[in-house]
Amino acid sequence: MAQTIGVAGITGKFAFCIVRSLLQNPRVSVRGFCRDLSKLPPSITASPKVHIVKGEFNDKDAIQSFVTGTDVVICCYLGNTELMSDGQKLLIDACVAEKVPRYIAGDFSVDISKISYGALPPKDPCKDIMKYLGSKDIQGVHVLIGVFMETFWSDFMQIWDPEQKKLSYWGTGHETWELTTYGTAAEYTAAVAMDATAVGTQQFLGDRKSLIEIVGIFNEVYGYTPDLQNLGSLEDLYQNMHKSLQTSPDDFMAWMPKFFAYWSQNEDARLKRDLENANYLKVVPVTIEEFFRRHKFDELATAVDKLTFMA
Repeated sequence: MAQTIGVAGITGKFAFCIVRSLLQNPRVSVRGFCRDLSKLPPSITASPKVHIVKGEFNDKDAIQSFVTGTDVVICCYLGNTELMSDGQKLLIDACVAEKVPRYIAGDFSVDISKISYGALPPKDPCKDIMKYLGSKDIQGVHVLIGVFMETFWSDFMQIWDPEQKKLSYWGTGHETWELTTYGTAAEYTAAVAMDATAVGTQQFLGDRKSLIEIVGIFNEVYGYTPDLQNLGSLEDLYQNMHKSLQTSPDDFMAWMPKFFAYWSQNEDARLKRDLENANYLKVVPVTIEEFFRRHKFDELATAVDKLTFMA
């Protein structure tokens, strides 16, 4: 059966990965929504299977045009509270008005449903959307994937220092990290979008490993063991991140990576053991070992920057 799948925020890295996966299915066409068409590669704009609607996140007429005729809408917004909360509500309202049956929210993280408001501030808007969807005549879908593997190695997380070949960490090193590559997360999201029966929370992972286990795999693939720097316990991290937020709320890099590091290792935000991976066996998740084997040592820190539609 032919399907039309909407992708809001189609110029983003993750959206590119999702669209690439969707277009592998000859029965799927894509409607995209974005502010700046110049950010789209010719492979998208020239495709007869892709239709792009241009508009601001609060342009109700453009949003209505975008969602019209779609079977499901995927939100790939990434930005401030206004975009992630108000912007998504406008998308949802338009979907309800046009009787779009499902809406895949812009979650893609640890299990935020199990932690309180304010515990992970950047994800509070996503908690708002979970509640908002529950009050509307539409089936909400929430895809949870832990931490993006490429982001783990990027400058944002402040864990990997490629110059000093060092990993800095909080905790004992034995806490579990739940990691999924952009590509794997996108393939699962596309599979969920194409599966009309997939509703509610859908949890997927590429791999589960502690930092100590990751170091062991690193040594096996690259032939050496990176230096390790312990920054303190998870309780130390908790105190540090809240102090950083209190003293420098406008300096996001002073506190945001710490909040994500804390909750990514916290049992309270852990994904379940019986994941939905088994529902989509055609998707082969990329493990940490496979991720290493696909990237040279000096490419790890910039892997997230190399994600494009053609990558």
